[in-house]
Amino acid sequence: MRRFVSMLTVGAMIVPCLLGPIAASAQTVAPTEGPITPIQHLVVIFQENVSFDHYFATYPNAVNADGQPVFNPLPGTPRINGLSGALMTRNPNSLNTGNGTGMVGPWRLDRTQAATADQDHDYTPEQAASNAGVMDLFPKNTGTAGPPPGTSGGESTGLVMGYYDGNTVTALWNYAQHYSMSDNSFGTNFGPSTVGAINLISGQTNGVINNTNGTGAVVEDGSGGLTDNGDADPAGDVCSTTTGETFSMSGKNIGDLLNTAGVSWGFFEGGFDMTQTNANGTTGCSRSTTSLITGVKKADYIPHHQPFQYYASTANLKHTRPTSVALIGQAGDAANHQYDISDFFTAVAAGNFPAVSFLKAPGFQDGHAGYSDPLDEQQFIVTTINYLQSLPTWSSTAVVIAYDDSDGWYDHQIAPVINQSSTTQDALTSANNCGNGTTALAGVAAGTTNAQGRCGYGPRLPLMVISPWARVNYVDHAVTDQSSIIRFVEDNWLNGTRIGNGSFDSIANSIDGMFNWAAPTSATFTLSPDSGEILSFTGVPASAVNGVPSRKGKNGLPGSGSTIK
Repeated sequence: MRRFVSMLTVGAMIVPCLLGPIAASAQTVAPTEGPITPIQHLVVIFQENVSFDHYFATYPNAVNADGQPVFNPLPGTPRINGLSGALMTRNPNSLNTGNGTGMVGPWRLDRTQAATADQDHDYTPEQAASNAGVMDLFPKNTGTAGPPPGTSGGESTGLVMGYYDGNTVTALWNYAQHYSMSDNSFGTNFGPSTVGAINLISGQTNGVINNTNGTGAVVEDGSGGLTDNGDADPAGDVCSTTTGETFSMSGKNIGDLLNTAGVSWGFFEGGFDMTQTNANGTTGCSRSTTSLITGVKKADYIPHHQPFQYYASTANLKHTRPTSVALIGQAGDAANHQYDISDFFTAVAAGNFPAVSFLKAPGFQDGHAGYSDPLDEQQFIVTTINYLQSLPTWSSTAVVIAYDDSDGWYDHQIAPVINQSSTTQDALTSANNCGNGTTALAGVAAGTTNAQGRCGYGPRLPLMVISPWARVNYVDHAVTDQSSIIRFVEDNWLNGTRIGNGSFDSIANSIDGMFNWAAPTSATFTLSPDSGEILSFTGVPASAVNGVPSRKGKNGLPGSGSTIK
């Protein structure tokens, strides 16, 4: 049975709540004959650094400025927990700029302002910005001034209040119209990319080992162990830093459970194959691409975005190539389930589609402000989904779009505190506290896992499901977090086995509520990677389609199956 957690309203003080015990150890994985739902292939597109309000603040209403893709919602589009009313006109952040600039947003950013400065998304500043649930100290604690210049927030830390609408993140809004999204999903903890990436695969960040060149990415957990709450590279990865902080993780992750059950899987990241040479001549760990939008040259492979590299059991530290295309996703091969993004498309095209695939775009397309942007990100997401929808296996495929952290971008909704912490790095409810300072999560055996340095849930993040089995034009309000994705994997392929050892997978709601197992749709939608608008569609009447441009740039609707050229 799914469990629902009531949310706190803006301005309310946090009432810490514990949702029940977390198992002290992993269960034994029972053999499985296959998935228990129609989903035989789960593809998780794991992107970077976006809060929910940053992309969906005014959904489904866009400004529709001249010269930009038009978005008009379908009748009956459900409401979301977004920005409106006083949050737009009398936002509490207006009085807390800390820099004398006066009113601070929220600001609408359009397509010409896709390239922005990176905001502060560290563990402590994110908590301080949330200010015990009042959500009013973002410019002061996480805001960073910078591009785009010429905007109300661009010259001040008020930039952190910026958001996009359906004229820029057009593809995501169109996917929301025809599939399922959540407006109540959170990072498992506060903190940056490494934290989110590790939570995606293990549901917890305790158990750090082999920490070297420590610069603050880890904190003592109160029981003699270490917890990750910052960015550091995986120890031993040939592309990791040689002078900065690195560490490894003990314990298990979802890959270990899938291996035990004999389920095929892989993590596919841009730049992982060091034998390739890019068009610009870069190769090895230095493979890189320059974004046409930001103008920033960024490494394709970013070590601290590759969570399986932190665990000895699932690491491929030398980036060894798979023995053959047929063995991609299979246990026992030299690549150990870690591949380049190109390997995913090669394997699927050859008829070798892993059951569970995690996709990480090359750096310039991962959506991370400062070196990537929504338009480069859209290219990757749309191209991938267009391809998957063209395959016979689409009828048994689900794509999850999720994010690692919020980048510090403003979001007005505080999460329920299901894991409290009291360290010098905590600052949510008071100095050195997140919650009431309880040092251990109920039910966790002494010396195994402790709540210290692991405050969560963290910021609200986008979460979407695109699949023939997804609910149509649906907004899920159930509380979920990053570990909800692996809970679905565990339920679908592993007979409900949990990772244990403090993983949030045992208390997380699944993403199951975003599916409609009774009535799949045969509709498909081919989107433009450039504009995000729908180019063609099948299996649905024109009256049920949003986002198809006419030759004049308006939302005229051609007949079913038509293609705009």
